[in-house]
Amino acid sequence: MIDSGDGQKLEQFGPYRFVRPEAQALWAPRLEKSAWQEADGHFITSGQDSENGGNWRLNNSLPENWQMQFEDIHFFAMPTSFRHLGFFPEQSVHWQWCAQKIKEFIKIHNRAPRILNLFAYSGIASLHAANAGAEITHIDASKKAVQLAFDNRALSKLEDAPIRFITEDALQFVQRELRRGKSYDGIILDPPKYGRGPKGEIWQLHENLPSLLSNCQQLMTNSPLFLVATIYAVRLSIISVHAAIANSFSNMGGELTSGEIALIEDDTVSSKPPRAIGQALYARWCGLAT
Repeated sequence: MIDSGDGQKLEQFGPYRFVRPEAQALWAPRLEKSAWQEADGHFITSGQDSENGGNWRLNNSLPENWQMQFEDIHFFAMPTSFRHLGFFPEQSVHWQWCAQKIKEFIKIHNRAPRILNLFAYSGIASLHAANAGAEITHIDASKKAVQLAFDNRALSKLEDAPIRFITEDALQFVQRELRRGKSYDGIILDPPKYGRGPKGEIWQLHENLPSLLSNCQQLMTNSPLFLVATIYAVRLSIISVHAAIANSFSNMGGELTSGEIALIEDDTVSSKPPRAIGQALYARWCGLAT
């Protein structure tokens, strides 16, 4: 994030800059207007619907997609109709935390942990965890998202990595795995506020999250590693999210932490302290395995 203010944020993704709405930017921008006007893309909201509606206004020279890299993982970025760029950079703190725990688990148990990634989207979390040594089951209800994950896997040269890609409703998959007696050492989930499965299944966060968390707890092995949950665009407090996960995992010991993940302005563009904008609520439960 290069600058923010007046209800917007100016960001750079690889060589390209974009302006996106940001209701939490209640202050004035620090850069000149020209820095904003010269961006390669602007997301324009439609009418008064600042949360959902809108369209991109893109420069003609902007490619359909372009390559980016985080550590050893390569992936595509592109403007999407959901106003994001095909991935969520603020989640990189989760990717790194999971990788550290995966490596600790391997040292202790001398085997690869089995990780379930629900609502896995474009697969960067799956690829990063697999690169750290885990076996991954990647679940997303969107065929288009799973195809993007395939493309990112090829770009990262991880075609031989132990990743299962499955297009399915997350809650139904978890329930079926329980009936089959399957188990996982770690679970990553990034549930939307509202969504539909490939067969029209309806997901509503407030209604379905408690049962999903309960099912996830039952899916854990006897050497539980972690559960990482990220929740966007909901009218929930982190206190509620923390309590919901504690309710499902309290009998398993371990440690539960929670808070917000945020984007922080680049501190090289201004002499003033960088400002941060919260993007999502998160909770991380780490079991006794490490």
